[in-house]
Order: sequence, then C-alpha cells, then structure tokens
Amino acid sequence: MLNKRTTEVYALGQHISMSAHKARRVIDQIRGRSYEETLMILELMPYQACYPIFKLVYSAAANASSNMGSNEANLVISKAEVNKGTIMKRLKPRARGRSFAIQKPTCHITIVMKDISLDEYIDTDSIAWSQNKKKDTTMSYYDMYSNGGTWDKK
Repeated sequence: MLNKRTTEVYALGQHISMSAHKARRVIDQIRGRSYEETLMILELMPYQACYPIFKLVYSAAANASSNMGSNEANLVISKAEVNKGTIMKRLKPRARGRSFAIQKPTCHITIVMKDISLDEYIDTDSIAWSQNKKKDTTMSYYDMYSNGGTWDKK
C-alpha cells in the first residue's frame, strides 16, 4: 500500500498593504523557480512588492528546514498565489470642509514550497515485509515528474 508523504510546506501573509495586481506582477516571475534563484530575482527587481514576498519565501524555507529537515537547495516554489484582501477606507480632508474617500487595498499572499529530493510516496508493504524477514516486494507507481511528462515531447 502506498501512503502519501507530505513534501510541501507553505507560508501565508495576510493583510499586506498593497494591491493584489502589484503583488501578482512579482509572483508571476517567481512561480516554479528554485529557492536560490527566487531570492536573487526578488533582490534585484525594483518593485515595492518584492520585500514582503521575499520575507514569505524566506519564511517558507525556514518552515521546510524546521518541519521536514530539508535542504534549501532542494526547494522549489510549487504554488504561489495572491488573493484580494479587505479594503481599508480612509477620509482625506479637502477644501471648503469637504472630504474625499481614500481606499487602501490589502492582499493575501500564499507561497507553497516543495522539496524535490523527498519521495512523494511511502511503500508501507515493503516496510511490513522487511520487518517480518520475508521476501521484499516493492510496488511501482506512475510518477509524471520522473518520466518527463507529455509537455517535453515535440
């Protein structure tokens, strides 16, 4: 029997004071990249959204090393998404006693990192067989990441 092992960790930043559109511009550049490459890209991009995203990527990597004991060289950003948050409404005083409404948008950013060195499935039958000192049988399973997938073929 195959059991699924958790190979993903995440970091979630809520109520970050910037619009979701500005954060998506940066998130689209780092999605699917490795951890070291992502840090270099975020340090060199000239956008305001880079700093909170940099902190979230760094936090997700710290979660991976703390919870799973994985190395940062094996981490890849598997999923990164930006959702719209609440809008803070403020009033700005104007001339002649009037006021204008100012809307300050927020967003929620989720970074999910995956360790590519860990195997995704555990074969529990082979563990039980090896404990009983019987014949060891391993089960083969279809993994779309190991055979290259259909998108690599031309």
